[in-house]
Amino acid sequence: MKRYERHADAIAQLIHSGALRPGDRVPSVREASRTRGISPSTVFEAYYLLEAQGLIHARPRSGYYVSARVPGTAEVRPAEPQPSQPTATSKEVAISDLVFEVLGLARDRDLVPLGSAFPGLELFPLERLARCLASGMRKLDPWNIVQSLPPGDERLRQQIALRYGVHGMAVDVEEIIITNGAMEALNLCLEAVTQPGDVVVVESPTFYAALQALERLNLQALEIATHPRDGIDLAALAEALERQSSHKPHQPIKACWLMPSFQNPLGSLMPECKKRELVALLARHGVPLIEDDVYGELHFGPQRPPPAKAFDTEGLVMHCSSFSKSLAPGYRVGWVAAGRQATAVQRLKLMTTLSAATPSQQALSEYLAQGGYDRHLRALRRSLEQQQAIALAAVAQHFPPGTRVSRPEGGYFLWVELPPQVNALELHRLALQQGISLAPGQIFSADQRFAHCVRINYGHPAQGRLEAALATVGQLATGLATALPESAKVPKQLSKQ
Repeated sequence: MKRYERHADAIAQLIHSGALRPGDRVPSVREASRTRGISPSTVFEAYYLLEAQGLIHARPRSGYYVSARVPGTAEVRPAEPQPSQPTATSKEVAISDLVFEVLGLARDRDLVPLGSAFPGLELFPLERLARCLASGMRKLDPWNIVQSLPPGDERLRQQIALRYGVHGMAVDVEEIIITNGAMEALNLCLEAVTQPGDVVVVESPTFYAALQALERLNLQALEIATHPRDGIDLAALAEALERQSSHKPHQPIKACWLMPSFQNPLGSLMPECKKRELVALLARHGVPLIEDDVYGELHFGPQRPPPAKAFDTEGLVMHCSSFSKSLAPGYRVGWVAAGRQATAVQRLKLMTTLSAATPSQQALSEYLAQGGYDRHLRALRRSLEQQQAIALAAVAQHFPPGTRVSRPEGGYFLWVELPPQVNALELHRLALQQGISLAPGQIFSADQRFAHCVRINYGHPAQGRLEAALATVGQLATGLATALPESAKVPKQLSKQ
Protein backbone atom coordinates (compact mmCIF):
# COMPACT_ATOMS: atom_id res chain seq x y z
CA MET A 1 0.00 0.00 0.00
CA LYS A 2 1.36 3.40 -0.97
CA ARG A 3 1.87 6.14 1.61
CA TYR A 4 -1.05 8.30 0.41
CA GLU A 5 -3.30 5.22 0.47
CA ARG A 6 -2.32 4.49 4.08
CA HIS A 7 -3.16 8.07 5.07
CA ALA A 8 -6.46 7.91 3.18
CA ASP A 9 -7.27 4.61 4.91
CA ALA A 10 -6.57 6.14 8.33
CA ILE A 11 -8.96 9.03 7.64
CA ALA A 12 -11.58 6.63 6.25
CA GLN A 13 -11.43 4.56 9.45
CA LEU A 14 -12.05 7.68 11.53
CA ILE A 15 -15.09 8.44 9.38
CA HIS A 16 -16.49 4.90 9.52
CA SER A 17 -16.00 4.71 13.29
CA GLY A 18 -17.86 7.98 13.81
CA ALA A 19 -14.81 9.81 15.22
CA LEU A 20 -15.17 12.15 12.24
CA ARG A 21 -18.84 12.95 11.66
CA PRO A 22 -20.68 14.36 8.64
CA GLY A 23 -19.83 18.04 8.36
CA ASP A 24 -16.62 17.80 10.42
CA ARG A 25 -13.52 19.41 8.95
CA VAL A 26 -10.68 16.97 8.33
CA PRO A 27 -7.15 18.08 9.24
CA SER A 28 -5.75 20.70 6.89
CA VAL A 29 -3.07 19.72 4.41
CA ARG A 30 -0.46 21.62 6.43
CA GLU A 31 -1.58 20.08 9.74
CA ALA A 32 -1.70 16.53 8.33
CA SER A 33 1.69 16.97 6.72
CA ARG A 34 3.25 18.13 9.98
CA THR A 35 1.64 15.59 12.32
CA ARG A 36 1.96 12.56 10.02
CA GLY A 37 5.43 13.37 8.71
CA ILE A 38 4.37 13.20 5.07
CA SER A 39 4.63 15.70 2.25
CA PRO A 40 1.76 18.05 1.34
CA SER A 41 1.51 16.37 -2.06
CA THR A 42 0.97 13.00 -0.34
CA VAL A 43 -1.83 14.52 1.76
CA PHE A 44 -3.43 15.99 -1.36
CA GLU A 45 -3.30 12.59 -3.08
CA ALA A 46 -4.95 11.00 -0.05
CA TYR A 47 -7.70 13.63 0.01
CA TYR A 48 -8.29 13.29 -3.73
CA LEU A 49 -8.77 9.55 -3.18
CA LEU A 50 -11.20 10.11 -0.30
CA GLU A 51 -13.05 12.67 -2.39
CA ALA A 52 -13.37 10.18 -5.24
CA GLN A 53 -14.80 7.66 -2.76
CA GLY A 54 -17.43 10.20 -1.67
CA LEU A 55 -16.15 10.33 1.89
CA ILE A 56 -15.03 13.97 1.92
CA HIS A 57 -15.57 17.07 -0.19
CA ALA A 58 -13.71 20.34 -0.67
CA ARG A 59 -15.06 23.78 0.11
CA PRO A 60 -13.47 26.79 -1.60
CA ARG A 61 -10.98 28.59 0.66
CA SER A 62 -12.12 26.48 3.60
CA GLY A 63 -10.65 22.96 3.38
CA TYR A 64 -11.99 19.41 3.27
CA TYR A 65 -15.07 18.19 5.15
CA VAL A 66 -16.72 14.84 5.83
CA SER A 67 -19.60 14.33 3.42
CA ALA A 68 -23.19 13.69 4.49
CA ARG A 69 -23.27 9.91 4.31
CA VAL A 70 -23.99 6.86 6.38
CA PRO A 71 -20.66 5.57 7.78
CA GLY A 72 -19.76 2.18 6.40
CA THR A 73 -22.11 2.31 3.40
CA ALA A 74 -22.22 3.86 -0.03
CA GLU A 75 -23.49 7.40 0.13
CA VAL A 76 -27.26 7.65 -0.22
CA ARG A 77 -28.60 10.94 -1.49
CA PRO A 78 -32.41 11.10 -1.52
CA ALA A 79 -33.86 12.91 -4.49
CA GLU A 80 -35.00 16.52 -4.24
CA PRO A 81 -38.68 17.20 -3.56
CA GLN A 82 -40.81 17.81 -6.60
CA PRO A 83 -41.52 21.46 -7.55
CA SER A 84 -44.93 22.56 -6.32
CA GLN A 85 -47.95 22.74 -8.62
CA PRO A 86 -50.41 25.21 -7.07
CA THR A 87 -53.68 26.23 -8.66
CA ALA A 88 -53.64 29.27 -10.92
CA THR A 89 -56.31 31.15 -8.99
CA SER A 90 -55.97 33.39 -5.94
CA LYS A 91 -57.73 32.37 -2.76
CA GLU A 92 -58.76 33.69 0.60
CA VAL A 93 -56.55 32.59 3.49
CA ALA A 94 -57.77 30.89 6.67
CA ILE A 95 -54.72 29.19 8.10
CA SER A 96 -54.25 30.74 11.55
CA ASP A 97 -56.36 28.26 13.53
CA LEU A 98 -54.28 25.35 12.25
CA VAL A 99 -51.01 27.23 12.83
CA PHE A 100 -51.99 28.10 16.40
CA GLU A 101 -52.98 24.50 17.05
CA VAL A 102 -49.71 23.10 15.71
CA LEU A 103 -47.47 25.66 17.39
CA GLY A 104 -49.42 25.55 20.64
CA LEU A 105 -48.72 21.84 20.99
CA ALA A 106 -44.97 22.33 20.54
CA ARG A 107 -44.02 24.82 23.28
CA ASP A 108 -42.65 22.34 25.80
CA ARG A 109 -38.97 23.19 26.37
CA ASP A 110 -38.13 19.50 26.77
CA LEU A 111 -39.18 18.69 23.20
CA VAL A 112 -36.54 18.13 20.54
CA PRO A 113 -37.46 21.23 18.48
CA LEU A 114 -37.39 19.93 14.91
CA GLY A 115 -40.48 22.09 14.32
CA SER A 116 -39.02 25.29 15.74
CA ALA A 117 -38.55 28.45 13.69
CA PHE A 118 -35.34 29.41 15.54
CA PRO A 119 -31.86 27.88 15.74
CA GLY A 120 -30.41 26.84 19.09
CA LEU A 121 -29.87 29.67 21.55
CA GLU A 122 -26.45 28.28 22.48
CA LEU A 123 -25.23 29.42 19.04
CA PHE A 124 -25.55 33.12 19.93
CA PRO A 125 -23.32 35.48 21.98
CA LEU A 126 -26.03 36.24 24.53
CA GLU A 127 -23.64 37.13 27.38
CA ARG A 128 -21.78 39.64 25.25
CA LEU A 129 -25.05 41.09 24.01
CA ALA A 130 -26.13 41.59 27.62
CA ARG A 131 -22.93 43.50 28.32
CA CYS A 132 -23.48 45.58 25.20
CA LEU A 133 -27.02 46.35 26.35
CA ALA A 134 -25.72 47.67 29.68
CA SER A 135 -22.91 49.62 28.01
CA GLY A 136 -25.19 51.08 25.35
CA MET A 137 -27.77 52.24 27.88
CA ARG A 138 -25.09 53.93 30.01
CA LYS A 139 -23.97 55.91 26.97
CA LEU A 140 -27.50 56.77 25.85
CA ASP A 141 -28.43 60.41 25.43
CA PRO A 142 -31.98 60.51 26.90
CA TRP A 143 -33.12 62.81 24.09
CA ASN A 144 -32.40 59.96 21.68
CA ILE A 145 -35.42 58.09 23.07
CA VAL A 146 -37.70 60.71 21.53
CA GLN A 147 -35.52 61.52 18.53
CA SER A 148 -35.37 57.89 17.41
CA LEU A 149 -39.14 57.42 17.18
CA PRO A 150 -39.50 56.20 13.69
CA PRO A 151 -37.26 55.63 11.88
CA GLY A 152 -35.15 54.27 14.80
CA ASP A 153 -31.75 54.74 16.42
CA GLU A 154 -29.53 56.65 13.99
CA ARG A 155 -26.28 54.87 14.92
CA LEU A 156 -27.93 51.47 14.41
CA ARG A 157 -29.32 52.53 11.04
CA GLN A 158 -25.86 53.72 10.04
CA GLN A 159 -24.40 50.34 11.02
CA ILE A 160 -27.02 48.58 8.91
CA ALA A 161 -26.34 50.89 5.96
CA LEU A 162 -22.64 50.13 6.36
CA ARG A 163 -23.31 46.38 6.10
CA TYR A 164 -25.27 46.99 2.91
CA GLY A 165 -22.21 48.86 1.63
CA VAL A 166 -19.86 46.03 2.58
CA HIS A 167 -22.00 43.74 0.42
CA GLY A 168 -21.84 46.14 -2.52
CA MET A 169 -25.18 47.89 -2.09
CA ALA A 170 -25.69 51.64 -1.70
CA VAL A 171 -28.68 52.06 0.63
CA ASP A 172 -29.47 55.50 2.05
CA VAL A 173 -29.77 55.63 5.85
CA GLU A 174 -33.00 57.60 5.41
CA GLU A 175 -34.54 54.61 3.65
CA ILE A 176 -34.03 52.35 6.68
CA ILE A 177 -36.71 52.00 9.36
CA ILE A 178 -36.05 49.97 12.52
CA THR A 179 -38.92 47.64 13.46
CA ASN A 180 -39.93 45.11 16.09
CA GLY A 181 -38.37 42.18 14.27
CA ALA A 182 -38.66 41.39 10.58
CA MET A 183 -42.31 40.38 10.94
CA GLU A 184 -43.34 43.94 11.74
CA ALA A 185 -41.29 45.22 8.81
CA LEU A 186 -42.99 42.75 6.47
CA ASN A 187 -46.46 43.54 7.78
CA LEU A 188 -45.92 47.30 7.52
CA CYS A 189 -44.74 46.92 3.93
CA LEU A 190 -47.78 44.81 3.10
CA GLU A 191 -50.12 47.43 4.58
CA ALA A 192 -48.33 50.22 2.69
CA VAL A 193 -49.04 48.77 -0.77
CA THR A 194 -52.34 46.86 -0.46
CA GLN A 195 -56.00 47.28 0.39
CA PRO A 196 -58.40 44.56 1.67
CA GLY A 197 -59.29 42.12 -1.11
CA ASP A 198 -56.08 42.69 -3.10
CA VAL A 199 -54.07 39.79 -4.55
CA VAL A 200 -50.55 39.11 -3.25
CA VAL A 201 -48.14 36.60 -4.78
CA VAL A 202 -46.41 34.15 -2.45
CA GLU A 203 -44.22 31.11 -3.02
CA SER A 204 -45.61 27.59 -2.85
CA PRO A 205 -44.99 26.39 -0.18
CA THR A 206 -44.57 29.61 1.76
CA PHE A 207 -43.82 30.66 5.34
CA TYR A 208 -46.98 30.33 7.42
CA ALA A 209 -46.52 33.80 8.96
CA ALA A 210 -46.85 35.33 5.49
CA LEU A 211 -50.18 33.55 5.09
CA GLN A 212 -51.28 34.76 8.51
CA ALA A 213 -50.42 38.34 7.54
CA LEU A 214 -52.56 38.04 4.41
CA GLU A 215 -55.37 36.54 6.44
CA ARG A 216 -55.25 39.37 8.99
CA LEU A 217 -55.41 42.05 6.29
CA ASN A 218 -58.12 40.24 4.29
CA LEU A 219 -55.86 39.78 1.27
CA GLN A 220 -55.91 36.97 -1.26
CA ALA A 221 -52.95 34.66 -1.82
CA LEU A 222 -51.81 33.66 -5.27
CA GLU A 223 -49.33 30.80 -4.85
CA ILE A 224 -46.72 30.37 -7.58
CA ALA A 225 -44.84 27.15 -8.29
CA THR A 226 -41.48 27.10 -6.50
CA HIS A 227 -38.48 24.83 -6.99
CA PRO A 228 -36.70 23.53 -3.87
CA ARG A 229 -33.30 24.50 -5.28
CA ASP A 230 -33.61 27.80 -7.16
CA GLY A 231 -36.87 29.32 -6.02
CA ILE A 232 -39.99 30.70 -7.65
CA ASP A 233 -40.85 29.79 -11.25
CA LEU A 234 -40.39 33.09 -13.09
CA ALA A 235 -42.26 31.89 -16.17
CA ALA A 236 -45.27 31.02 -14.03
CA LEU A 237 -44.99 34.39 -12.25
CA ALA A 238 -44.83 36.26 -15.57
CA GLU A 239 -47.89 34.39 -16.80
CA ALA A 240 -49.77 35.20 -13.59
CA LEU A 241 -48.86 38.89 -13.81
CA GLU A 242 -50.08 39.05 -17.39
CA ARG A 243 -53.24 37.07 -16.66
CA GLN A 244 -54.22 39.02 -13.53
CA SER A 245 -53.65 42.43 -15.16
CA SER A 246 -55.31 41.90 -18.53
CA HIS A 247 -58.19 39.46 -18.10
CA LYS A 248 -61.31 40.21 -16.12
CA PRO A 249 -62.72 39.21 -13.65
CA HIS A 250 -59.20 38.70 -12.24
CA GLN A 251 -57.89 41.34 -9.87
CA PRO A 252 -54.43 42.76 -10.57
CA ILE A 253 -51.53 41.60 -8.42
CA LYS A 254 -50.67 44.37 -5.99
CA ALA A 255 -47.52 42.94 -4.36
CA CYS A 256 -45.19 39.95 -4.11
CA TRP A 257 -44.00 38.63 -0.74
CA LEU A 258 -41.02 36.41 -1.54
CA MET A 259 -37.96 34.96 0.15
CA PRO A 260 -35.31 34.67 -2.59
CA SER A 261 -32.47 33.53 -0.27
CA PHE A 262 -32.82 30.29 1.74
CA GLN A 263 -36.58 30.30 1.57
CA ASN A 264 -38.60 29.04 4.50
CA PRO A 265 -39.58 26.17 4.32
CA LEU A 266 -37.80 24.92 1.17
CA GLY A 267 -34.35 26.42 1.72
CA SER A 268 -34.19 27.40 -1.96
CA LEU A 269 -31.72 30.04 -3.18
CA MET A 270 -32.48 31.99 -6.33
CA PRO A 271 -29.34 32.46 -8.47
CA GLU A 272 -28.25 36.05 -9.05
CA CYS A 273 -29.45 35.96 -12.65
CA LYS A 274 -32.94 34.92 -11.53
CA LYS A 275 -33.06 37.63 -8.86
CA ARG A 276 -32.10 40.21 -11.47
CA GLU A 277 -34.76 38.87 -13.83
CA LEU A 278 -37.34 38.84 -11.01
CA VAL A 279 -36.75 42.50 -10.18
CA ALA A 280 -36.91 43.50 -13.86
CA LEU A 281 -40.12 41.52 -14.38
CA LEU A 282 -41.86 43.18 -11.43
CA ALA A 283 -40.60 46.61 -12.48
CA ARG A 284 -42.19 46.18 -15.93
CA HIS A 285 -45.53 45.57 -14.23
CA GLY A 286 -45.02 48.18 -11.49
CA VAL A 287 -45.49 45.55 -8.77
CA PRO A 288 -43.59 46.06 -5.50
CA LEU A 289 -41.54 43.22 -4.01
CA ILE A 290 -41.60 42.65 -0.26
CA GLU A 291 -38.32 40.75 0.18
CA ASP A 292 -38.05 38.62 3.30
CA ASP A 293 -34.29 38.15 3.78
CA VAL A 294 -33.88 37.03 7.39
CA TYR A 295 -31.63 34.07 6.46
CA GLY A 296 -29.30 35.82 4.00
CA GLU A 297 -26.37 35.93 6.46
CA LEU A 298 -26.58 32.15 7.04
CA HIS A 299 -24.95 31.12 3.76
CA PHE A 300 -22.58 28.15 3.59
CA GLY A 301 -20.68 29.41 0.55
CA PRO A 302 -17.80 31.88 0.76
CA GLN A 303 -19.92 34.95 -0.04
CA ARG A 304 -23.30 36.26 1.02
CA PRO A 305 -25.75 35.91 -1.88
CA PRO A 306 -26.96 39.37 -2.92
CA PRO A 307 -30.61 40.07 -2.17
CA ALA A 308 -33.03 41.06 -4.90
CA LYS A 309 -32.71 44.58 -3.49
CA ALA A 310 -29.21 44.73 -5.02
CA PHE A 311 -30.76 44.84 -8.51
CA ASP A 312 -33.49 47.39 -7.77
CA THR A 313 -33.21 50.71 -9.63
CA GLU A 314 -36.86 51.75 -9.29
CA GLY A 315 -37.28 51.70 -5.50
CA LEU A 316 -39.86 48.90 -5.79
CA VAL A 317 -38.04 46.40 -3.56
CA MET A 318 -38.70 46.64 0.18
CA HIS A 319 -35.89 44.67 1.77
CA CYS A 320 -36.82 43.30 5.21
CA SER A 321 -34.44 41.58 7.60
CA SER A 322 -33.56 41.29 11.28
CA PHE A 323 -30.92 40.16 13.77
CA SER A 324 -33.22 37.51 15.26
CA LYS A 325 -31.90 34.57 13.23
CA SER A 326 -28.28 35.66 12.92
CA LEU A 327 -27.32 37.33 16.20
CA ALA A 328 -29.91 38.27 18.82
CA PRO A 329 -33.04 36.10 19.13
CA GLY A 330 -35.54 37.68 21.47
CA TYR A 331 -34.23 41.22 21.06
CA ARG A 332 -36.82 41.80 18.32
CA VAL A 333 -34.77 44.20 16.23
CA GLY A 334 -35.52 44.17 12.53
CA TRP A 335 -35.57 46.71 9.75
CA VAL A 336 -36.75 47.51 6.28
CA ALA A 337 -34.97 49.38 3.49
CA ALA A 338 -38.29 50.47 2.04
CA GLY A 339 -37.33 52.22 -1.20
CA ARG A 340 -39.99 54.57 -2.52
CA GLN A 341 -42.35 53.40 0.27
CA ALA A 342 -40.07 54.60 3.10
CA THR A 343 -42.30 57.54 4.07
CA ALA A 344 -45.47 55.44 3.98
CA VAL A 345 -43.90 52.67 6.08
CA GLN A 346 -42.53 55.17 8.59
CA ARG A 347 -45.96 56.75 9.00
CA LEU A 348 -47.59 53.35 9.54
CA LYS A 349 -44.94 52.58 12.14
CA LEU A 350 -45.72 55.87 13.91
CA MET A 351 -49.45 55.07 13.85
CA THR A 352 -49.03 51.60 15.33
CA THR A 353 -46.05 50.81 17.60
CA LEU A 354 -44.10 54.12 17.47
CA SER A 355 -40.66 52.50 17.71
CA ALA A 356 -38.67 49.41 18.53
CA ALA A 357 -37.51 49.11 22.15
CA THR A 358 -34.63 51.49 22.90
CA PRO A 359 -32.57 49.02 25.02
CA SER A 360 -32.59 46.41 22.24
CA GLN A 361 -31.54 48.96 19.65
CA GLN A 362 -28.73 50.19 21.91
CA ALA A 363 -27.48 46.65 22.53
CA LEU A 364 -27.28 45.86 18.81
CA SER A 365 -25.75 49.23 17.95
CA GLU A 366 -23.06 48.78 20.60
CA TYR A 367 -22.32 45.20 19.53
CA LEU A 368 -21.90 46.15 15.87
CA ALA A 369 -19.73 49.14 16.77
CA GLN A 370 -17.39 46.96 18.84
CA GLY A 371 -16.84 44.52 15.96
CA GLY A 372 -16.87 40.74 15.89
CA TYR A 373 -20.19 40.20 14.13
CA ASP A 374 -18.61 38.55 11.09
CA ARG A 375 -16.48 36.30 13.31
CA HIS A 376 -19.65 35.17 15.10
CA LEU A 377 -21.38 34.59 11.75
CA ARG A 378 -18.56 32.37 10.50
CA ALA A 379 -18.83 30.16 13.60
CA LEU A 380 -22.63 30.07 13.32
CA ARG A 381 -22.50 29.05 9.66
CA ARG A 382 -19.99 26.28 10.35
CA SER A 383 -22.19 24.87 13.08
CA LEU A 384 -25.32 24.98 10.94
CA GLU A 385 -23.57 23.36 7.98
CA GLN A 386 -22.29 20.54 10.18
CA GLN A 387 -25.78 20.04 11.59
CA GLN A 388 -27.21 19.89 8.07
CA ALA A 389 -24.80 17.14 7.11
CA ILE A 390 -25.84 15.12 10.18
CA ALA A 391 -29.53 15.65 9.41
CA LEU A 392 -29.19 14.65 5.75
CA ALA A 393 -27.34 11.49 6.70
CA ALA A 394 -30.02 10.60 9.27
CA VAL A 395 -32.86 11.18 6.79
CA ALA A 396 -31.10 9.01 4.20
CA GLN A 397 -30.63 6.22 6.72
CA HIS A 398 -33.89 6.20 8.66
CA PHE A 399 -36.71 7.63 6.55
CA PRO A 400 -38.94 5.40 4.39
CA PRO A 401 -38.14 4.56 0.76
CA GLY A 402 -39.36 7.24 -1.62
CA THR A 403 -38.53 10.10 0.74
CA ARG A 404 -37.25 13.24 -0.96
CA VAL A 405 -35.33 16.00 0.81
CA SER A 406 -34.01 19.45 -0.08
CA ARG A 407 -30.30 20.28 0.15
CA PRO A 408 -30.13 24.01 1.00
CA GLU A 409 -26.95 26.06 0.66
CA GLY A 410 -27.72 27.98 3.83
CA GLY A 411 -30.21 28.49 6.64
CA TYR A 412 -31.28 25.68 8.96
CA PHE A 413 -34.35 24.02 7.43
CA LEU A 414 -34.87 20.85 5.40
CA TRP A 415 -38.06 20.28 3.42
CA VAL A 416 -38.87 16.59 3.46
CA GLU A 417 -41.37 15.06 1.05
CA LEU A 418 -42.57 11.72 2.42
CA PRO A 419 -44.45 8.93 0.62
CA PRO A 420 -47.99 10.09 -0.25
CA GLN A 421 -49.68 7.83 2.30
CA VAL A 422 -47.96 9.62 5.22
CA ASN A 423 -50.11 12.37 6.71
CA ALA A 424 -47.84 15.06 8.15
CA LEU A 425 -50.31 16.15 10.85
CA GLU A 426 -50.62 12.59 12.07
CA LEU A 427 -46.82 12.21 12.01
CA HIS A 428 -46.54 15.48 13.96
CA ARG A 429 -48.88 14.20 16.68
CA LEU A 430 -47.10 10.85 16.92
CA ALA A 431 -43.73 12.62 17.16
CA LEU A 432 -45.02 14.84 19.99
CA GLN A 433 -45.79 11.69 21.97
CA GLN A 434 -42.10 10.81 21.59
CA GLY A 435 -40.96 14.27 22.74
CA ILE A 436 -40.26 15.66 19.25
CA SER A 437 -41.90 18.60 17.46
CA LEU A 438 -42.29 18.89 13.68
CA ALA A 439 -43.70 21.50 11.31
CA PRO A 440 -46.29 19.70 9.14
CA GLY A 441 -46.59 20.74 5.52
CA GLN A 442 -50.25 21.74 5.77
CA ILE A 443 -49.39 25.03 7.52
CA PHE A 444 -47.30 26.24 4.57
CA SER A 445 -50.14 26.66 2.07
CA ALA A 446 -53.39 28.62 1.92
CA ASP A 447 -55.32 25.47 0.98
CA GLN A 448 -53.41 23.16 3.36
CA ARG A 449 -51.75 21.12 0.62
CA PHE A 450 -48.32 19.45 1.17
CA ALA A 451 -50.05 16.97 3.49
CA HIS A 452 -47.19 14.47 3.13
CA CYS A 453 -44.38 16.97 3.74
CA VAL A 454 -42.64 18.27 6.87
CA ARG A 455 -40.18 21.04 7.59
CA ILE A 456 -37.29 19.99 9.81
CA ASN A 457 -35.13 22.40 11.80
CA TYR A 458 -31.58 21.05 12.10
CA GLY A 459 -30.20 24.14 13.88
CA HIS A 460 -30.21 22.83 17.48
CA PRO A 461 -26.88 21.14 18.29
CA ALA A 462 -27.52 20.89 22.06
CA GLN A 463 -26.96 17.46 23.58
CA GLY A 464 -26.55 15.78 20.20
CA ARG A 465 -30.24 14.85 20.07
CA LEU A 466 -30.71 15.51 16.37
CA GLU A 467 -29.73 12.07 15.03
CA ALA A 468 -31.78 10.12 17.57
CA ALA A 469 -34.82 12.34 17.02
CA LEU A 470 -34.64 11.96 13.25
CA ALA A 471 -34.25 8.20 13.61
CA THR A 472 -37.45 8.15 15.67
CA VAL A 473 -39.33 10.34 13.19
CA GLY A 474 -38.10 8.12 10.36
CA GLN A 475 -39.41 5.02 12.13
CA LEU A 476 -42.79 6.69 12.73
CA ALA A 477 -42.99 7.78 9.09
CA THR A 478 -42.09 4.28 7.91
CA GLY A 479 -44.88 2.88 10.06
CA LEU A 480 -47.40 5.28 8.53
CA ALA A 481 -46.09 4.60 5.01
CA THR A 482 -46.51 0.84 5.34
CA ALA A 483 -49.78 0.76 7.31
CA LEU A 484 -52.87 -0.42 5.46
CA PRO A 485 -55.57 2.23 5.06
CA GLU A 486 -58.80 1.57 6.94
CA SER A 487 -60.64 0.86 3.69
CA ALA A 488 -58.20 -1.96 2.90
CA LYS A 489 -58.52 -3.75 6.22
CA VAL A 490 -60.66 -6.93 6.22
CA PRO A 491 -63.16 -7.28 9.13
CA LYS A 492 -62.38 -10.24 11.43
CA GLN A 493 -65.65 -12.02 10.74
CA LEU A 494 -65.01 -11.89 6.98
CA SER A 495 -61.40 -12.96 7.26
CA LYS A 496 -62.52 -16.30 8.76
CA GLN A 497 -64.87 -17.15 5.90
